[in-house]
Amino acid sequence: MGGEEASLALERLDQLQARWVDLQFLDLAGVLRRVTVSRRLIDEGVMREGIGKLDGSSVKGFVEINESDLRLKPIPGTLALLPWGEGVARFLCTIHRADGSRFERDPRLPLEAAVEALGAEGYTALMSFELEFFVFDDFEARASSYESYVRIETLEPDMGVARKEAYYVSQHADSTYEYALRLAEVLEGNFAVPVEVFHHEVASGGQMEVNFQASDPLTAADRLATIKYAARNVAVEQGRVAVFLPKPIPDDNGSGLHTHISLWRGGSNAFYDPDDPYAELSQTARYFIGGLLEHARALAAFTNPTVNSYRRLIPGYEAPVYLVWSKANRSAAVRVPFYRRGEPHRRRIEYRPPDPTVNPYLAAAAMLLAGFDGVKRKIDPGDPVDENVYRMTPERRRALGVRELPRSLEEALDELESDSEWLRPAFPKSLIEAYIDLKRGESRTLAAYASAAEMLYYLNY
Repeated sequence: MGGEEASLALERLDQLQARWVDLQFLDLAGVLRRVTVSRRLIDEGVMREGIGKLDGSSVKGFVEINESDLRLKPIPGTLALLPWGEGVARFLCTIHRADGSRFERDPRLPLEAAVEALGAEGYTALMSFELEFFVFDDFEARASSYESYVRIETLEPDMGVARKEAYYVSQHADSTYEYALRLAEVLEGNFAVPVEVFHHEVASGGQMEVNFQASDPLTAADRLATIKYAARNVAVEQGRVAVFLPKPIPDDNGSGLHTHISLWRGGSNAFYDPDDPYAELSQTARYFIGGLLEHARALAAFTNPTVNSYRRLIPGYEAPVYLVWSKANRSAAVRVPFYRRGEPHRRRIEYRPPDPTVNPYLAAAAMLLAGFDGVKRKIDPGDPVDENVYRMTPERRRALGVRELPRSLEEALDELESDSEWLRPAFPKSLIEAYIDLKRGESRTLAAYASAAEMLYYLNY
């Protein structure tokens, strides 16, 4: 961090008249955490070296109690004045050891290293995310050794819209419209996140999507963390609940996090080839797709990191299950958006499996590394599949050699354990091990609880 950037951030803090500062960071699971400190404590030294206000042993997956003292170092470009809590600003932070060295399990570290690895090969990346989530008017869940219960309520539940037919509905049928408008204003006005599109999604009863402008991967991941944070707080303002579970409603569409990626070299889009008759897609882009498909099953541990993730990844609800690629085909895991020819700045790939429960730093880093491994090793993705894969017979899919994503989080973690060499340029070994341990713990904890649906289904067995 340059001293000038830090000084400008301090000046901006004074202009905002902030009396308190939230120092925010993400843990390994992607949960946003924060400590609030007095503005008086934030000086040039803190901006340069961080502040010792983090007990790492109290954050699952970080460190043991005998090495718990960690420092939080503000990222100047993430400064914002919060619209809730008068006089409170925030920074996202990087995490450091007491001696100032970078904490090897800071989830932002692999993305920084992945960006550096691409840069060493002469590439930069652009990324953006389509964030889908639900806004419920009430959400109640209880779980114990003897009880399992979930209740979801939405304002005017379907607003007269049939299941799976709520996509792009007008304001009169959209229970999320006023909420979405407020969220967009907060994101642009307070957090400088350039919102491009928001709309109701396919699922009825409060599912929406927010798209924002593409940027470098670190900024994109910071923005995604910020949008989820803001979405939850705007919901609280309105007495509602923002829910990022990939599949909260069993008989309707789930929420995805479609990720758009392009590589650039010398100011030119390395994914664009005007002479390609199929989709103006370069060989570099095809190799990148090959890497994503090659490692997709292990990659799922980062892009689909919860037990609930695999309730979304089933045929029939527009979630990608099959590892194929195609242009303009939403049944494929990798889609090449293609609306018209002759637009080099728009040529990109869309990776469709991820969902909103990702840690944005780990998922973005892993997607970049998987794709770039394909570029380095020249992995051929095979021919595009331009038909609806969901409607293929099993025999047809087998004949084409179509692979599938894992069916569970445990299966994805098994894949990651056996296929992780491609992560080595950016992921410390201890981070991968800690992440796998954390996620296996989640999976095994939840496996012990019977759901309400199970209890009803098996009541008379």
